[in-house]
Amino acid sequence: MKKLIFTALLLLSIGTIVSGQRKIVNLPDIPGYVTLKCDFHMHTVFSDGDVWPTVRVDEALRDGLDAIAITDHLEYTPKNDFVPVDMNAAWTIVEGYAREKNLIPVHGTEITRKMPPGHFNALFINDASLIAKDSVWDSFEAAAKQGAFIQWNHPGWKAQQPDGIPRMYEIHQRLIKNGWLHGIEFFNDNEYYPVVFTFCKQYNLALMGNSDIHGVISETYPEPTYTNRPMTLVFAKEKSHDSLKEAMFAGRTIVYFRDMLVGKEEFTKPFFYQCISVEKPFYQNNKSIYFEVTNSSDIPFYLINGIPDSPPALTLAANSVTRIVLSKKAKSPLVYDVRNILTGEKEILKVELKY
Repeated sequence: MKKLIFTALLLLSIGTIVSGQRKIVNLPDIPGYVTLKCDFHMHTVFSDGDVWPTVRVDEALRDGLDAIAITDHLEYTPKNDFVPVDMNAAWTIVEGYAREKNLIPVHGTEITRKMPPGHFNALFINDASLIAKDSVWDSFEAAAKQGAFIQWNHPGWKAQQPDGIPRMYEIHQRLIKNGWLHGIEFFNDNEYYPVVFTFCKQYNLALMGNSDIHGVISETYPEPTYTNRPMTLVFAKEKSHDSLKEAMFAGRTIVYFRDMLVGKEEFTKPFFYQCISVEKPFYQNNKSIYFEVTNSSDIPFYLINGIPDSPPALTLAANSVTRIVLSKKAKSPLVYDVRNILTGEKEILKVELKY
């Protein structure tokens, strides 16, 4: 009996030691920066979410994230008959818990108003309660005084924009003029807004992509229907809270969702080339050259519009090696457009495969 008890306790202790394991997400760093996988828009029972704050940390670990922000609503607390209204409660609960698991917690909140101006997340704040003001402009000013990164959430949300098309209103222009708007969600929940790319280019704002999760993340983005939860990839100088903040204000982001990447070419192009490697030809005959392309990332790439005498399209599957048979008439490098990497509202990334 003593041996059985000892064995049970040993197994329990081992389970405790290995709990909280982080999933490996194969996304490369780019030269000079580390790639941080982030979700900056999530809710808990302290507003209109369905889970306790620590659940968001555990979900983030299982999904391989590096940083999260819980952004409960300031103005909307429908569970207040059961859950005390405390605008900093989720942060108080998760800050230490996240740090213990090597996850960067970002203190955030959501300013929730009708359109215009709509909904906004204030990130990297000190005290959410000080941002709760009657006037929305006073809320923006209070967030700015705390040095917040202010993100415009789901600008084409049909509950506020019935046609689903984001529009800039006078108050958004005022925010930009004051330097108080720093990013816009290109992707939110299950929809995306191509015109946001044009806004971000025009006003030098960061492209953002987040889950806006209210329920259980694995039920919202179940495998194999979804290969990844939506996230913002941030290119920071190191994995730290301060480096993350610096990178976001500098606009070094890519949006990652549904096996798609959306970002400026200065970041998407080196990211693509860090994902793949083109090997030297391993065989050739009178007509053809044979070589392989390795994609070591979790993202498949769909190459289209090939040049004459080359394959018109190629699929570089995630975490795989693709054998390519090429006519000797083809010229190197092979030039393709990458269908699932957007570099503008109506633009996709052009790449070269040098063999």
